[in-house]
Amino acid sequence: MPLTDTTIRNAKPTDKPVRMFDGGGLYVEISPAGGKLWRLKYRIAGKEKLLALGIYPDVSLKDARMRRDEARKLLANGIDPSENRKAQKAAKVARSGNSFEVISREWLEQHKETVVPAQHLKSLAMMENDVFPWLGAKAINEITAPDVLTVLRRIDDRGARYTAHRTRSLISQAFRYAIATGRADRDPCPDLRGAIPAAKESHFAAITTPKEVAELLRAFDGFRGTFVVKSALLLAPLLFVRPGELRKAEWSAFDLEKAEWRYLVTKTKTDHLVPLAPQAVAILRELYPLTGNGPYVFPGARDPHTPMSDAAVNAALRRMGYDTRTEITGHGFRAMARTILHEELHIKPEVIEHQLAHAVPDALGGAYNRTKFLKERKEMMQTWANYLDELRAC
Repeated sequence: MPLTDTTIRNAKPTDKPVRMFDGGGLYVEISPAGGKLWRLKYRIAGKEKLLALGIYPDVSLKDARMRRDEARKLLANGIDPSENRKAQKAAKVARSGNSFEVISREWLEQHKETVVPAQHLKSLAMMENDVFPWLGAKAINEITAPDVLTVLRRIDDRGARYTAHRTRSLISQAFRYAIATGRADRDPCPDLRGAIPAAKESHFAAITTPKEVAELLRAFDGFRGTFVVKSALLLAPLLFVRPGELRKAEWSAFDLEKAEWRYLVTKTKTDHLVPLAPQAVAILRELYPLTGNGPYVFPGARDPHTPMSDAAVNAALRRMGYDTRTEITGHGFRAMARTILHEELHIKPEVIEHQLAHAVPDALGGAYNRTKFLKERKEMMQTWANYLDELRAC
C-alpha cells in the first residue's frame, strides 16, 4: 500500500535497515540510527540502480513522489537519472567557476599590485556593492549588454553618474580578462556607449568666503567626536594637503622642532615640504601623547597600525550639518586656501601652487621643486594660520 506521512513518522528503527515501499520503485529506508532516507530503485540497460532522493522529513512524501516521477520521465526517454544528476552537478560547478564574480575577483587580484591599495579596495567595493549582487552568479558568457545596462542605470538613478561610468569600465576590464583567459567570447560593454549620459565635470565642494570659513572653524571648535578626528579637522584647513596625504601622515615624516613635514606626493611621485605654522605644531604636540606610539598621526579607530578611514573627515563634516556634496569636502580645503590666499591675502599664485604640490613648470621648464619659494611659503603658511585665527575670533 502507498505510504502516508503518519506511517513514515511513526516508523521506529531496528537493528537492521528497514525499507518501506511506496510504489514505482520509491521507498524510504530507516537506518538503525533512525535516519529516514528516500531511495528510488530502477533498472536501465538491464542493470538495477539506486538514486538518492533526500532525507525525510526535509524531503516530504509529496516531494519524494515528484522526484520519482521526474526520474521515471527521464527513464522513459532513455536517460539514466543518476548520470543526468552527475551531468547537472558538473555543469553547475563549471558555471560557478565561470561566474562573473569568480572571474572578476580573479582579475582584481591579478592586478592588485599594479595599482595603489586604496584604488584596489575602491574598485573591489564598487563591484561588491553595485555589481556582484545582480551579475555575480551569472556565467560570464550569459551576461548581455541589457544586463549590464540595468546595473549601470541602478547606479545612475541614485545620482552617482561618475560611479556608473567607472563601474562600466571595471566590468569591461573583467570581460577582457575573461576573453584573454578563454572564458568569454566578447565584451558587451562597448555596445553601451552613450546609454548613460556623460558625467558632468564638477569640482570638489568648497567654502571660499571668509564669513563661511569663520563659521566652519567655529564649528570645528565645537566638534564632539573623537580627539583624533577633531585634530584632523583643525589641521585640514591649516595645511590644505590632499585628504589622503593628511589621513596617512606618519609621525616619522614630521620634525616639530624645525616645524616641517616632508613626504612623497603619491599623485606626482615628488617630494614635498609643508612648513608648519606654530598653530599647526601646537595641534600636533597635543595629539602626540595619544597617537605618537604608533606610525600614523591619525590612526584608525579599530587598528592603530592602519590610517584613519578615508570617510572619517567627510563623516565629521556631515555630523556638523555640512553637505559634503554641495558645501565642503575634505578635498575642499585646498580650494578654500587657494581662493582666499590669492583674493584676500594677495599671495602670488606660483607660491600657492607650489605649496599645493602642483607640478608648476618654471621659466626654464623645470619640474616642481620642493624647496622652490620656500621662504615665501613659510611666510604664507604663517600668514594663513594667523588669518584663520582672526576669522575664528570674528
